[in-house]
Amino acid sequence: MTNSPPARPPGAAGTAYGIGGDAPVGRIGYGTMRLTDHPGIPPSDAIIWEPPRDRAGAVAVLRRAVDLGVGLVDTADSYALGAVEELVAEALHPYPDGLVVATKAGLTRPGPGMWEPLGRPAYLRQQAELSLRRLRTDCLDLFQLHRVDPEVPLADQVGALRELQDEGKVRHIGLSEVHVGQLRAAREVAAIASVQNLYNLATRHHEAVVDYTAAEGIAFLPYFPMAVGELAAPGGTVAEVAAELGATPAQTALAWLLRRAPNVLPIPGTTSTGHLAENMAARDLVLSDEQFARLSAIGG
Repeated sequence: MTNSPPARPPGAAGTAYGIGGDAPVGRIGYGTMRLTDHPGIPPSDAIIWEPPRDRAGAVAVLRRAVDLGVGLVDTADSYALGAVEELVAEALHPYPDGLVVATKAGLTRPGPGMWEPLGRPAYLRQQAELSLRRLRTDCLDLFQLHRVDPEVPLADQVGALRELQDEGKVRHIGLSEVHVGQLRAAREVAAIASVQNLYNLATRHHEAVVDYTAAEGIAFLPYFPMAVGELAAPGGTVAEVAAELGATPAQTALAWLLRRAPNVLPIPGTTSTGHLAENMAARDLVLSDEQFARLSAIGG
């Protein structure tokens, strides 16, 4: 699942980034978290608890993502209690060459709307085995610690993932929602190929992690990459730059992330094939130095 993806037109976004140095993927991936619940639940109340009511539609979106050049599909064992991993396999297995399927473990779901870290090594191993089964593979391309469990030594949590890697069940190891100190400590235990943190134009408290990962050749996967809120309001800087580019504010937010650093791989999610195509088109937007500086100045 790790051959090179089809070449993209040259531009500010580049053509690909190698996760772990040997898994090149296009610069915009696809996050599966939104392939849960159903249309009756407003986004603000989404609890990532139920499989999608429109299963055929979800399968179609996943297949269309790959058709449009997505090389990284990100999921987790906690999305609809494993049902989204099964959906990924239903839609995409046997996985095409060039596709990296990433998953995560380390957050339990005691009930709807509840997320609790659990990083005991035995639990992480159990969840890896379940993910292997649900994804119909014998090796997880990228297995990420979904959250650091404060009750378990970080070395033990990362060590469990390293053991799975040594056994050939995990190719690359990633972390989620970590600061630079935790990332440095984890790298004492295993090679870390990726970090997945909340980061976008409006939410910039992980700037140091972006800079560190860029310098160290570690992929940075920002989740909620287009959550710019009021920054996209008419008359604002995002809207102005979008108009200059002939693009949408969401596309402009993605273009800013791609320009921010060459290791940044946004993973926007959507249930619409139309929005999916719009998101992927952001790969070909080229921000001028002045536009990038204007956008960078508004972040909080």
